[in-house]
Amino acid sequence: MSAFSMASLHVPGFTWPDLLAFAFFAAAWGLYHVAVERRGVSGLNGMMAQYRIRWMNEMAEREVRIVDSAIMSSLQNGTAFFASTSLLAIGASATLLRASEDAAKIASDLPLGIETSRALWETKVIGLLLIFGYAFFKFGWSYRLFNYSAILVGATPSARSPDALERARVAGRAARMGIVAARHFTRGQRAFFFALAYLGWFLGPWVFIAMTTFVLLVMWARQYTSGAREAMMWEPPAEGARAPRP
Repeated sequence: MSAFSMASLHVPGFTWPDLLAFAFFAAAWGLYHVAVERRGVSGLNGMMAQYRIRWMNEMAEREVRIVDSAIMSSLQNGTAFFASTSLLAIGASATLLRASEDAAKIASDLPLGIETSRALWETKVIGLLLIFGYAFFKFGWSYRLFNYSAILVGATPSARSPDALERARVAGRAARMGIVAARHFTRGQRAFFFALAYLGWFLGPWVFIAMTTFVLLVMWARQYTSGAREAMMWEPPAEGARAPRP
């Protein structure tokens, strides 16, 4: 039997630029995921995780925790909104799948559009469905985890409780549950961002690569060079120094 040759690899309906673009997309998503989640506190997400722990430590010392309940409610509502949005996106993608011929014709009439077969179009739409399905599961699980975190906040012993060790233990668990919930929320939101890049595939493989590169650079910049990260690193001016303008 002859050795396997890359030249013999063929996926029906897909050209080599299509396969190259999809491989680049998958690699960009995977490598970004690994890079951001393993760089500790250097990124914006890591910094916020540290403040979640600090928040729960402060919560444990408060007798009245109305503000903590309000923050938890806000986090849950935001997660529920994105979960609902992902369901709408799944429905919209299913509509594209049902109207494949008309949608493919409209896409081909665009300035950057290319002719595509119905089978190829449907395969791309199924990929989009999978991305939004993944996002829904992440947001749904994140919502559940925020509920768990809220329960742990409610279960944290009062600041007047003599059992300081148990209070610190439950507050620490609440913080870590919140960090896990935020991690899954971030993964769902990341799927939304990469779904925008994936839409470029409907206009051609090179547009797909360009949009993936653009989304990747924007997301990386938000983590490591954005104004939000600068705000997290802000320090009060030295005594007598003039405070910088916002």
